[in-house]
Amino acid sequence: MSKASVTPSLKLWLALAVLVILLDQLTKLLIVGQYPLGWSQPVTHFFNLVRVHNTGAAFSFLASASGWQRWFFTGLGGVAAVLIVWMLRSHPGQKLFGFALSLILGGAIGNVIDRLMYGYVVDFLDVHWAGWHFPAFNLADSAITLGAGCLLLDEFLRVRRAKG
Repeated sequence: MSKASVTPSLKLWLALAVLVILLDQLTKLLIVGQYPLGWSQPVTHFFNLVRVHNTGAAFSFLASASGWQRWFFTGLGGVAAVLIVWMLRSHPGQKLFGFALSLILGGAIGNVIDRLMYGYVVDFLDVHWAGWHFPAFNLADSAITLGAGCLLLDEFLRVRRAKG
């Protein structure tokens, strides 16, 4: 096998992002199509499925603003997507970096689609413990979080390699 045949390409990273978008939107369609707003179903003693709408950003940041945040976060997601595609195109052979950016790209676009279609993001995963609830989230949020963690790991490994 030549090195070119095992080096990831931009197409692979974009395909991964599309897979994240499709899975995210499918799960949200299932929740929106089956359950009313405010619905909650315990799954385990620490996890519920729910249906909530988030007009803000992470942790409902700016959710109570007057509506401008919808377009702000939509635009921010669009700018982030363009920047991420540019970075993926510039560094397609960096596997962990590309994986991380693909997850972030797919998650960002998944939430932008919600903002454009509904005016809010559909969240449905609820983790809780002893009366404390982590803010509800979705697969797009999970992909963004995993991607951010992978970016941190990639940077840690890069610095470690540079120190030799």
